[in-house]
Amino acid sequence: MDVYEAVTSRRAVRAYTDREVPADTLERVLSAAAWTPSASNLQPWHTYAVTGAPLAEIKKRAGERLAAGDPWDDPEYEQYPQALKSPYRERRSAFGEQRYGALGIARQDIEARQRAASANWDCFGAPAALFCYIDRDLGRPQWSDVGMYLQTVMLLLRSEGLHSCTQMAWAKFHRTVAEVLSPPDELMLFCGMSIGFEDPTARDARTGRAPLGETVTFMGDT
Repeated sequence: MDVYEAVTSRRAVRAYTDREVPADTLERVLSAAAWTPSASNLQPWHTYAVTGAPLAEIKKRAGERLAAGDPWDDPEYEQYPQALKSPYRERRSAFGEQRYGALGIARQDIEARQRAASANWDCFGAPAALFCYIDRDLGRPQWSDVGMYLQTVMLLLRSEGLHSCTQMAWAKFHRTVAEVLSPPDELMLFCGMSIGFEDPTARDARTGRAPLGETVTFMGDT
């Protein structure tokens, strides 16, 4: 699979089979992803690759919290601005319509939307997950480096025939994840990432992209 195919075939997959992800595949992907660029080579990502019993325990504890109606953990970072302006507000709304529309869930059916969202904390059935942390003392440029790292991981997973889904949703249960992983106090959970083989029977929709003219300005003689 070439780079273009990896980029265009990558999408957020939210339904997986229980087929195991080989440990050597994860190690190969993460070893290559270590070459992701970062400013001054800080390499600010701290990744936990989790499968088997530890992942099952994280899922179980998260599920118990959901069943009990426990509130989310206090946020450690702002996922979206409180007043999301245009065109980002419209793009986010369109995503929700496409996502829940593919599942046959009406906009006004809040309960069904919540049930669908709860699958986040089961990793959508995926047998492997990454939990990506960043040092609390680092700044916005280092967060962008972490984003490049996660993208590199996702593209390498595609080259291995795997799919993934990054999930800021796990930051809402960061204490539950920490109970199992025991990260150092100076690290903050940015997101999780579900990893596995896509369930081809699941209903899913690939979200669209803005026209190139909305996000790119070409200047020059070409």
